[in-house]
Order: sequence, then structure tokens, then C-alpha cells
Amino acid sequence: MIGIKEEVHYILQEGKKIKNEMSMEFDAISSNEGLARVAVAAFIAPLNPTLEEVSDVKTAVSEAVTNAIIHGYENTYGYGKHGQVTPVYCHIREGKVYLRCRIEKSILFVEVEDKGAGIENLSQAMEPLFTTKPELERSGMGFAFMEAFMDDLDVESAPGQGTIVKMKKKLGSGAWLPEEGED
Repeated sequence: MIGIKEEVHYILQEGKKIKNEMSMEFDAISSNEGLARVAVAAFIAPLNPTLEEVSDVKTAVSEAVTNAIIHGYENTYGYGKHGQVTPVYCHIREGKVYLRCRIEKSILFVEVEDKGAGIENLSQAMEPLFTTKPELERSGMGFAFMEAFMDDLDVESAPGQGTIVKMKKKLGSGAWLPEEGED
């Protein structure tokens, strides 16, 4: 089941929309990874991002959602070994992935949350090439890609309670720098 709730809150400043929010909840299955990518791409479209920005955001969201599905809920249906159409492992556990996006001025805030297994050793999990699923030929580059394609990445996790991946990206020209007093 897919639930989509779009909350639109516009604040007008000099006739320009500077805030917008949306959230969606979907089953933790591999086919919904594409849904998340397209939803976020459509959400940022009014800001007229570059193709590179859209690609970066879609890749980061895809990695975060895939991590929630595979590691949070250990749902591996649809994720086979490289080059194989038929999955090697077919585990499906009930669970939801929660995607929240917010635009403030030209900054995109994205949160991907699961209520799954959580991460025992977060610093180890964030190391490039570390994977807990080598049998699926996972590259261990998910967090590295999120860091590379977004301007800011924060991960909160607790074993048995789930994980929240928080990302930020400035859309439009110029590098993103936090404003004074901003974390």
C-alpha cells in the first residue's frame, strides 16, 4: 500500500514561493525505490534544477531508500546478484519507508526513515566499501554516494528502532553554505 500526503505550505516573500513540504509512506519493497526517486524529482521541478542536480538528488534518495529496504527490513526480493534477473534471495518482511521533503528558499531537505533493524555500528556502516550484504554483491557505497551527491548528510539510528537519513542540497547556482547560527 502506498500512501501519499502532500502538505503544501507556501510562504510568500516578494511574490515568490519559498517553502513547500511533502511526505509519503510506502511499502518496503524494491519496486518502490523508483517511485521515491520520481516523486522527489517531481517535487523539486518547480525550482528549475539543473539535470545534474536532479540526477544527484535522485541517486541519493535511491541509495537511502534501498538501504531502508535491504538493511532496515532485510527485504531482498528484487535485489539479485549483478546481471541476474531472478533474485537470489526472496525475503519480504512487512515494513514502511517514510519519505519527507521540504524546500525552504532554494534548499531541499530530505528525510528517509524506516522503523526496521537499525544500525549497530554507524561509523563502520558509513565507511566506503563496508557492506553487511556481500552475498547480494552490495558495493557498500550507499552512504558515500549520499555524501558525494548532497551538500549535507546526517544519519540517526538505534538498533531495533530504525534509521533516519537526513540530507540537504542547495538547488540553483552557487555552493551551499550554512547561514550563521545554522547547524
